[in-house]
Amino acid sequence: MTLLSCSLWMFVARTDVSFMMHTIPHLLKMSNFPFEEKVLVIDTAPLSGEKNRRPYIGTMEQLQQNCQQLLAEGIIDRITKINYDPAYHQQVYQKHFNAKIHPTHNYKGYPILGSIFKIEECKSDYVLHFDSDMMLYQPANYSWVKEGIQVMENYSELISMRPLAGPPRSDGTFAQKVAYEMGANEYYRFKFFGSRAYLINCRHFDKLCPFPVIWRPYRTRWLNQLPNSLKTYFNYLTRKGSLQSWEIMVSKKLEGSKFYRGMLANNTAWTLHPNTRSSTFFEALPRIIQRVELGDYPSEQAGHYDLNLELWL
Repeated sequence: MTLLSCSLWMFVARTDVSFMMHTIPHLLKMSNFPFEEKVLVIDTAPLSGEKNRRPYIGTMEQLQQNCQQLLAEGIIDRITKINYDPAYHQQVYQKHFNAKIHPTHNYKGYPILGSIFKIEECKSDYVLHFDSDMMLYQPANYSWVKEGIQVMENYSELISMRPLAGPPRSDGTFAQKVAYEMGANEYYRFKFFGSRAYLINCRHFDKLCPFPVIWRPYRTRWLNQLPNSLKTYFNYLTRKGSLQSWEIMVSKKLEGSKFYRGMLANNTAWTLHPNTRSSTFFEALPRIIQRVELGDYPSEQAGHYDLNLELWL
């Protein structure tokens, strides 16, 4: 099989300054794939939602300095910024949502327009995305990206792929909050999308467009009874309303389609997601990354996607 091209695109924002110089080099080191391009996408928009309440927020100057250092060291190939030009905004939202929508971020402050921007601007066959706080293990003689592409090329029902969520348990089980099933003995398949780590075929993903526009509930109850198209029109006119997460909208479309999100059943590679931003975590992060890169983890962490910091101290 001819190796299809793949580029890695990652978001960075002021909220990432305190850890990105540890996690991004780690992710590139462990990914072990000949990416056509490795791109950092800077979100220059003001922080919003819960992002504003996170501790240890850096300055835009610090963020840009970190990006330039990663570029100078050859860890990444290019730096770009989310395109907030109104004409571009309208063009890609029309394709992906078939609607006029003002918000560029969801209610938490996560960049919805940026998620679309990465897919639209990637020129490779595949795009790989990691949230910049993720951690990854795979041995040096293995590439989950290569296997993921091969599986997705073999099974057209798959719209995305990721490695195992959490280090493996000996019995092959793992903790999941959403339903899943085995598909073709090579992957687990889900109707719920995940935005923290995904490998997708950019043009294949187009088959899901447009996605439903989903708004957060209003405080005024009767407004919640309005048809969704009317909510979208009302919110566009008033510039009010908060969008649900992009992964929720993609998941809603998956539910009514023939497509699935896949996760490799091969436990050779796995990821961890830290859900804390404490000073204790930042102090321990270099040691945690060292252990992850060796494939070493506390036995109680096995099968769990979110990092349990106390187990690693």
